[in-house]
Amino acid sequence: MLHKYCRLVVASTVLLILAGSFVTSTDSGLSVPDWPTTYGWNMFTFPPSKMVGGIFYEHGHRLIASTVGLMTIVLAAWLWMTDSRRWLKWFGVAALGAIVAQGLLGGLTVLFLLPPAVSTAHAALAEIFFCMTVAIALFMSPGWIDGYTAVGADDVRLRQLTTATTVVLYTQMLIGATMRHVGAGLAIPDFPWMFGHVVPDHWSPAIAIHFAHRLGALIATLSILATSIYIWMRHADRPELARPATLIIFLVGAQLMLGAITVLSRRDIWINSFHVVCGALVLTTALVIALRSWRVKFANAASVVGIAA
Repeated sequence: MLHKYCRLVVASTVLLILAGSFVTSTDSGLSVPDWPTTYGWNMFTFPPSKMVGGIFYEHGHRLIASTVGLMTIVLAAWLWMTDSRRWLKWFGVAALGAIVAQGLLGGLTVLFLLPPAVSTAHAALAEIFFCMTVAIALFMSPGWIDGYTAVGADDVRLRQLTTATTVVLYTQMLIGATMRHVGAGLAIPDFPWMFGHVVPDHWSPAIAIHFAHRLGALIATLSILATSIYIWMRHADRPELARPATLIIFLVGAQLMLGAITVLSRRDIWINSFHVVCGALVLTTALVIALRSWRVKFANAASVVGIAA
């Protein structure tokens, strides 16, 4: 039951990231100029009839964030009361701390009129929180607890490769978030060329950030390909690795396509927002692969877990 609830929290966090990306894509971050109130109203009593235009996106984002926060309180308490793994109990508390800090950063972005540094930190912490919810769901899964059916030999190279790929993807996400929040999404207006060249023929801070994001996409894609090929060659008999290794190839393909269309469509709201969500899914899929590669280093969870139904 708790594992199913963890998955619900993960799904709700995906919705929260989508809502947040719509706020940025529609430039609605200051549509509600006060915080924690909404035009002087208690957030939860603001009339739905007044949720029009940008207010719909910003206030809706706040409501979804509050809901996810409440769900995380329940998750942390549930873990504390029912799971015997002390480290996982504290990890649940850390996730709760992350969503609280995320809410405060969201408030600061409004009160300080969307400073790029704070807005980027808000996006960065959102990805960390999402990764934490996915990790908790994984730690509560039957496969993780049972140690999977074919753990196999300890593969140091696999652990190094999957960990490096996850770090590369998170770094790429940070660059992308910076690009979005400094308004550099169309600093290079063509694709696949850059001002008609392989590399830009002139530079500015915005162009440099945009170029870094494109270069990061190439590095991230190569890292993912290397990881997936290694798994297919060395661990094809381990479905807990082979399946997400295949999934992430499709996800990164979709992500590259969404990134290209974002530029070609002049930052279409829907395409831009789904680009953010797909990027989060690529990151967390890589995280799942990495954590499963590290499973052999964890204690025998089946012998220490005590889970209430």
